[in-house]
Amino acid sequence: MILAIGSDHAGFNYKQRILEMLTAAGHEVEDFGTHSPDPVDYPDFIAPVAEAVAAGRCHRGIVLGGSGNGEAMAANKIPGIRCALCWTTETARLSRLHNDANVLSLGQRTLPVELALEIVQTWLTTPFEGGRHLRRIQGINAIEARYTSTSLPHP
Repeated sequence: MILAIGSDHAGFNYKQRILEMLTAAGHEVEDFGTHSPDPVDYPDFIAPVAEAVAAGRCHRGIVLGGSGNGEAMAANKIPGIRCALCWTTETARLSRLHNDANVLSLGQRTLPVELALEIVQTWLTTPFEGGRHLRRIQGINAIEARYTSTSLPHP
């Protein structure tokens, strides 16, 4: 799987750990930064991750920050992105199973690193269930289309 990853300074350490896990598992990962724990503004690093996923250059994306909230908000501004802020393996599983989330947001200040790694694993291995949930994803796309001039692909 080709994955995009990005963080601000508050998510940098977990980004590095997740990056190591993903590459060890054989995933191709494009790292959009940041590349140090020096303070930065998260939109500068999160938007490129979401754009790479929306454009189809990467299959999915992972974004990190202190809480993951702002990162999810920034990612979700990109048409075609369904970014889920997850804090348990169950929220990660459901974000894929029911919502076909294509970007995962995590907060380094809110999770132990072992749990963050488990969440990533769960999120990557859970398929979209489709069925009745497809109609809901199409509903999300319809809302987004009302506010953008970009036509979105419907799964």
